[in-house]
Amino acid sequence: MIEAYDENEDPLAGAQRRIRRSPLLFTTPLVLLGLLTALLVWEATRANVSAEARTEWPWRLQLIDGQVLGSLLAVSLGAVLARAQYARTVRPYLGWRAAWTKGLLTTEAPAWRVGILNGGQHMALIESWDTRVVMQGADDSADARWSSVADTVAELTEAGFVVGEDFRLIGFGAGFPLVGAVGGHDTVLVGAFSESFAHRVRSLYVRVRVTDVVGDTHERTMDCMKDVWIERAAPAAG
Repeated sequence: MIEAYDENEDPLAGAQRRIRRSPLLFTTPLVLLGLLTALLVWEATRANVSAEARTEWPWRLQLIDGQVLGSLLAVSLGAVLARAQYARTVRPYLGWRAAWTKGLLTTEAPAWRVGILNGGQHMALIESWDTRVVMQGADDSADARWSSVADTVAELTEAGFVVGEDFRLIGFGAGFPLVGAVGGHDTVLVGAFSESFAHRVRSLYVRVRVTDVVGDTHERTMDCMKDVWIERAAPAAG
C-alpha cells in the first residue's frame, strides 16, 4: 500500500509537512521585494507633493530613479514567483509501501516489509532519521522521546527481540539521497518485522526529514506497524 500526501493531517498520522524554508533562497528575495515596495511607496508619495515641498527635507530625498526602481521591482517580484513555482516542482513526495514478504528474516515465515520512496521528480537528501517504539498497552504520546536507530535496536533487544530473527531496522545517515520517481527506483528498505514482533509492538514510528534542491526541509512520520493485520489477510508477496 502507498500512503497519500495530505498537509492537513496530524504528523503522527503520516502526513508530509514542510517545516522550514531556505533563509537564503526564500527569505532574502522577500526582504528585497519588501524593501523595493517601500521605496516605490516613498517615490510615489514624493511625486505627489508640490515642487516647493520637494526642495525641503525629507521630500528632497530621492533614493533611486523611478524607472530603475520599477524595473528592479518587476525583476524581484518575478524572482519570488519563479522561486515559489520551482519549489513546488521540485518538492519531494515521501511515501511508503508495506507488504508481507518472504526472505527478509532468518525464518521461513513472511515478514512485514516496510520501504520508503520519493514520489517527486527530483532528489532529496536525508537530514535526519529518528525512530520511536510503542509497545502494546503503552501510552502513545506525541511528546515521547525520539531515538536513533541504534538506540531503538538496543531497546528492542532488551525487550527480548532478536535482530535478524524478529526484526531488521535500517538507519540512514545525513546526506543519503532519496532518488525521485524518474529514476525508476523502487522503495528503499526501512525495516522488516516478524508476526510475533507485530503482536507485541503497537507502533514503530520513523520520522524522516529531507532537504530538497531549493533548501526547503520536509518531514514525514510513518508508522511501520500501520495496517499490518489488514494486509496480513492478503496473500504474501514473493
